[in-house]
Amino acid sequence: MTNEEILKKINLANKNTVMEVLDISYIEFTGDSITAEMPVTHKTHQPYGLLHGGVNAVLAETVGSYLSILQFTPEDRKSAVGMNINVNHLKAVKSGKVTATAKFLKKGVSIHFVEIIIRNDKGEITAQSTMTNKIINIK
Repeated sequence: MTNEEILKKINLANKNTVMEVLDISYIEFTGDSITAEMPVTHKTHQPYGLLHGGVNAVLAETVGSYLSILQFTPEDRKSAVGMNINVNHLKAVKSGKVTATAKFLKKGVSIHFVEIIIRNDKGEITAQSTMTNKIINIK
């Protein structure tokens, strides 16, 4: 499956999920990184009109999880589940869109440690996250 086919498949998987509610769409997958974008609108705001920190966490966990999950084929009978996420909110965002890119800091056999950088339209870092994913066997 090509990277374009993978992106199409995971974008279709957003149907009836929080990713669909937040309009998250995956725009790039290289194998070792994945990028998604999300519009910043009233749906993602907290009461002061800023991007909600919890929405940053959802975006970070979404790309961080998929990066690990996409390392496996159905024949591998493996997947990944999040164990921990930490998000540092560095710059407020009121409008436009944010882009999150997840990359491996460590890709082990049983644990993946991922860093996610979220940027605004100007390319400025607005949030930084780390996530630990446990690799599990599936039936």
